[in-house]
Amino acid sequence: MGKLYQRLCCCLFLALLACSCCLSGCGVEETKTEKLKDLEYEILEEKDIPEEFLAVIEEKKETMFKLTYTDKEYLYIGAGYGVQETGGYSISVNGCYLTKNAVYFDTTLIGPSKGEKINQVKSYPYIVVRTKYLEKNVVFQ
Repeated sequence: MGKLYQRLCCCLFLALLACSCCLSGCGVEETKTEKLKDLEYEILEEKDIPEEFLAVIEEKKETMFKLTYTDKEYLYIGAGYGVQETGGYSISVNGCYLTKNAVYFDTTLIGPSKGEKINQVKSYPYIVVRTKYLEKNVVFQ
């Protein structure tokens, strides 16, 4: 009975080893984050944002959002910071660049300066940029 048990264990071990070797070829695509080039982009005013995209932004503006939209000519990238208790906020674009696998987009919300006279009305700061259409995913940082 001992030899049969050893053979069974050995066969089981070899089967598991074979399965693990077969599966080792599977995996997630490697993410390439090395910047290939900065992308040229334009910061859009509300009047220049496509209506369909603007409608989605209006729907989501109360919460933080990260959205994209394309019309096959341009890629639109939007980032919003949700409701703020006052006005006086702005958003800076820290980076918009191309890698092998994606477009990377990074922004920062900038609060009102000390001493700046601000409206005591809720605001919904967001930014939309337009760049040439690229068939790439957008990664928000």
